[in-house]
Amino acid sequence: MTALDTAATPVEARRAPVYADDVIRAFMIATVFWGIVAFAAGVYIALQLAFPALNLGLEWTTFGRLRPVHTSAAIFAFGGNALLGTSFHVVQRTCRARLWGGDAFAWFVFWGYQAFIVLAASGYVLGITQSKEYAEPEWYVDLWLTIVWVAYLAIFLGTLLKREEPHIYVANWFYLAFILTIAVLHIGNNIAVPVSWFGTKSYGAASGVQDAMIQWWYGHNAVGFFLTAGFLGMMYYFIPKAAERPVYSYRLSIIHFWALIFLYIWAGPHHLHYTALPDWAQTLGMTFSIMLWMPSWGGMINGLMTLSGAWDKLRTNPGLRFSVTAVGFYGMSTFEGPVMSIKAVNSLSHYTDWTIGHVHSGALGWVAFIVFGALYYLVPFLWKKQDVWSPRLASWHFWISTMGIVLYITSMWVSGIMQGLMWRAYDELGFLQYSFVESVAAMHPFYVIRALGGLLFLSGALLMAYNFWRTIRGEEPARLAYAATPAE
Repeated sequence: MTALDTAATPVEARRAPVYADDVIRAFMIATVFWGIVAFAAGVYIALQLAFPALNLGLEWTTFGRLRPVHTSAAIFAFGGNALLGTSFHVVQRTCRARLWGGDAFAWFVFWGYQAFIVLAASGYVLGITQSKEYAEPEWYVDLWLTIVWVAYLAIFLGTLLKREEPHIYVANWFYLAFILTIAVLHIGNNIAVPVSWFGTKSYGAASGVQDAMIQWWYGHNAVGFFLTAGFLGMMYYFIPKAAERPVYSYRLSIIHFWALIFLYIWAGPHHLHYTALPDWAQTLGMTFSIMLWMPSWGGMINGLMTLSGAWDKLRTNPGLRFSVTAVGFYGMSTFEGPVMSIKAVNSLSHYTDWTIGHVHSGALGWVAFIVFGALYYLVPFLWKKQDVWSPRLASWHFWISTMGIVLYITSMWVSGIMQGLMWRAYDELGFLQYSFVESVAAMHPFYVIRALGGLLFLSGALLMAYNFWRTIRGEEPARLAYAATPAE
C-alpha cells in the first residue's frame, strides 16, 4: 500500500452510503396530501358548527362522523407520515447507514401505513368504530396497524444497530421513544375481542371508569409521545441543520428527554377531573402535569437558543421561520396545558371551546409548523434543488397560516371562557341563568371566526403544495453532492 493509499483510506472509510431516499420522498408527498385533506375536513366541520345545515341530513356527512376523520387525518395521516418520513431521513444521516431490511421493507411500511389511513377513515364515515373518545377504528384496522408499526420499529432499530457512528444523536432518542411508547399505548388501549373473524364488531376488554382511565392514559400520551416526542426529534435535527449551528446544550437535551418521557406517562388522569375516577388518581395526573412544565420549557429554550448567532437567517430561510415559531407555540401550549390541568381552572375550562383552542395551538402552531419547517428543508434537499421554487410564496404561507392560527385560538379562548361562565351562572333564586341552547347561540360568531382561521390555514397549505410542485418540476440547478460528508 502506498503512502497515497494510506492517506486516502480514512476518507474512503467515511464515505457516506447511498441512502434510501425514494421512500422518504413518497412520505413527504403523502404528508402534504394528507395535510390538505385534514385541513379541508377541519374547515368543513367548523362550518358545520357555525351553519348546521351543512350537515346535509346524511348520516355519512354529519359532524359526528367527519370529526374523527379530521382529527385522525391531522394526527395520524399528516403527522404520522411526517414522523415516519423524517425519522427515516434522520436515522440514516446520523447513523451513516442505509435503512435496515432493504427498500422493499421500507416500502411495505409506507404503503401499509397509507392502507391503515384509508381503512380508518372509511370506518369513521360508515360509523364502524369502537365508540371511544378518539373514535378508534375497529379491531381489524388496529391489527393491521400493529403489523405495520412492528415493521417500522424493526427498520428504525435495525438501522441504529448497524450504524457506522458510535454516538446516537439525540433526535434518534426522541424518535425511538415515540415509536416504542406508541406501540405500547396502541396495544393497551385497543385490546378487544372480535364478535367474529368476518365481522367488524368487537367488545373492549375494559368498561366503566377503568376503560376511561385506559382511554386517557392512551389519549394524553398520544399527545405526549406521538405529537410531542416525535416532533421534538424533528426539532433537534432540522433546526440545527437549517441554522447551521450545533444544539445549544446537548446536556440539556438529555435532561429534557429523560424528564419528559418519565413525567408524561403519568399525566393522563387530568382529563378526568370531577368524574368517577378516584380523587388520588386525579390529583396524581394534575401534579405530574404541572411538573411537566419544566422539562418542556427546557426543550423550548434549547431549541430557541440553538439560533444564537444565527437569528438573521429568519429573514431569508422560511423553513427556519416555521420551525422557530413552532418552538414558541410549543412553549405556549406546554404552559397552558399544566394550567388547565389544575382542578380549579379545569372546572371552568373542561368540555368548553377553551380546550379546543388549546389543542389547536399545539396542533397547528407546534405540530404543523415544525412539519412545515422540515418540509421546506427536505423537499429541495431530496429533489436536489438549491431552494424552493418561490421563497416569497413560502413567506406568504407563513404569514397567512400564522394569521389563521391567531384567529382560531383567540376565538376559541374567548368562546370557551364565555361558555364556562354561562354554564355556571345562577340567578338570585339559585336556578341556572342560561339554558344550554342559549350558550350555543352565543358561540355562533366565534364559530364563524374559527372557520375563517381554518380557511386561512388551509389556504397557506395550498400555497405550500403549489410551491413544492413547482420546486419538484422546476429546472433549478441541483445541490452539491453530499457523498463525502460525514454524518449529519
